[in-house]
Amino acid sequence: MASFTPDSASLDLLRTEINTLLDQLPNMDHGLMIHQALMTLVRMAEVEADRLDWKILNAALQDMERAFRVFYPYRHVRKITIFGSARIGLETDEYQMAVEFARRIVQLGFMVMTGAGGGIMQAGNEGAGSTNSFGLNIQLPFEQGSNQFIEGDRKLINFKYFFTRKLFFLRETDALALFPGGFGTQDEAFECLTLIQTGKSDPIPLVLIDEPGRGYWRNWDRYIRDNLLKQGLVSPEDPGIYTITDSIDGACETIASFYKVFHSSRYVDGQLVLRLKGQLSEAVLDQLNAEFSDILVSGQIVQKSGALVGERDEAIAHLPRLVMHFNRRDLGRLYQLIRTLNRVSDDFTESFRPERR
Repeated sequence: MASFTPDSASLDLLRTEINTLLDQLPNMDHGLMIHQALMTLVRMAEVEADRLDWKILNAALQDMERAFRVFYPYRHVRKITIFGSARIGLETDEYQMAVEFARRIVQLGFMVMTGAGGGIMQAGNEGAGSTNSFGLNIQLPFEQGSNQFIEGDRKLINFKYFFTRKLFFLRETDALALFPGGFGTQDEAFECLTLIQTGKSDPIPLVLIDEPGRGYWRNWDRYIRDNLLKQGLVSPEDPGIYTITDSIDGACETIASFYKVFHSSRYVDGQLVLRLKGQLSEAVLDQLNAEFSDILVSGQIVQKSGALVGERDEAIAHLPRLVMHFNRRDLGRLYQLIRTLNRVSDDFTESFRPERR
């Protein structure tokens, strides 16, 4: 196979852009990570690799570049991902419920993300409207394009690979709403649960929405309890990660209330840091320590007035923090802790903006 030989003009352009980037690197906010990424590419170019290897790398990077550009302007608005079957028809109750859910969640200030296809995905984009929706489409040879409610919108991203598409679904979403679906929906439900259960995803609300009287997710939950929970394959608290409801009001309330006091989380020097929207009273802090000491490796849950050394997001540096040596295992119990602090803290009504990151 003949090798690619770039012409002198393209080489000169590349050389100019790389030299410009290297000159700017010391003063860039994330210069160290850009330097590491460039060095990784240099090292890869030094080892033998097949053409297919480079095609995969190149296409994956292009997927990520497009997605980063689209999402960046909306980074401070919380987004809700709607999953569900592409085969559900417009005339069904499930479709209309998805339209109504998307419409209601947008009224609360959130934005909506879907897979940009038909069925439940189309319902989500329809209910949210193009202004408040994203479509994360996957390029498949046997599928039609994106649905009419997101087609042509600048917030429609066409991904080559499932893994880059799924990365951005989980990276950008602040809640998951799952309607009935087939293998794809089941895959998305179990992967989200796995990432949350193993601590690879930040805590987010996961809502499974049934049509009244049908029980699709109730039956799924029965399988979890009869086959996984009873055999000790998951922890007793793990089903607490998700919420099953047949009410649009209940689904919206579950998502909005999750962010009443809780803002976000991260690990700093091995400690779990929960950012909060306001200071907790000593009584609430004492209650949390009394109820959730079992999930701590050592010490107590401590409240801090601002960011810890190692946190760099200046926009939320002022938020109070709960800091703890979490055992990183009892994620179901961590969800209980978050719900408890959201429930027992009643002084956050005026600043209650669940849709803001």
